Amino acid sequence: MRTSLQNMLDTVIASDDCGTDICPSWLQGRAAFGGLATSVALTALQKEDLEGKSLRSLMTNFVAPLPAGATQVNTAVLRSGRSVTQSVADVVANGQITTHVSATFGAPRPSLAVAPVAAFNPDARESVAPLDSHDRRRPPFMSHFDIHWTGGGIPMANTKSTSLSMWVRHKDDISRHPEAKLVALADIPPAIIFSHYDRMIMISSLSWSLDFVRPAEDVSSDWFYLEFEMHAAADGYSQQSGKIFDAQGNLCLLTRQSMVYFE
Repeated sequence: MRTSLQNMLDTVIASDDCGTDICPSWLQGRAAFGGLATSVALTALQKEDLEGKSLRSLMTNFVAPLPAGATQVNTAVLRSGRSVTQSVADVVANGQITTHVSATFGAPRPSLAVAPVAAFNPDARESVAPLDSHDRRRPPFMSHFDIHWTGGGIPMANTKSTSLSMWVRHKDDISRHPEAKLVALADIPPAIIFSHYDRMIMISSLSWSLDFVRPAEDVSSDWFYLEFEMHAAADGYSQQSGKIFDAQGNLCLLTRQSMVYFE
């Protein structure tokens, strides 16, 4: 069984309780892929009347593993002003909160603009072979993406990498959900600390923040270039951040994630 991200998010929109069934093909270990869990919560929040406001920032706390099967989302608007709306969502499975998301939506305002300072100098996508996303050693969720891994951060390679880069795109159409399209892509890279080991270890995300440099509805690219860096790792916690560019080199998204790892 294989259900596309767009179909699951369409179900969230159509259901009264913002519910959907998490397809097993979207698992990452014992839990659903974090980009999926966050996208489900975000889609539920977007059912509110946002009065033309675009998604500006997103913060996710991964409270407990989200299993395959039935889930629902509880939402609340904390405040909605003329320019900004702030709201929260809890993804619930088996009566337990698994994912807590807070989002900020903002309307554009006339203002001074400063161009992003971000170098874009990737290896060509065709310079490396596509990743075999159906390799059984890899998490099931990766089968939903085309991935060209251009450098660094290979799990269990014992290369001591502090960075990684890759070209990615969705295999399925997700044009009805431009924000979720970017959110899901931004969570594909693994914890870079994983490349410091030559064996399997357990890793779990604690928190994840996203800042949209460009409104997602203005981004038309299918392919995106991801560039990530690990800043520190100690005491079983690691921190990394990343930049997401479209195929033309425009900076679209900034991301930062905190994770735990167990030896």
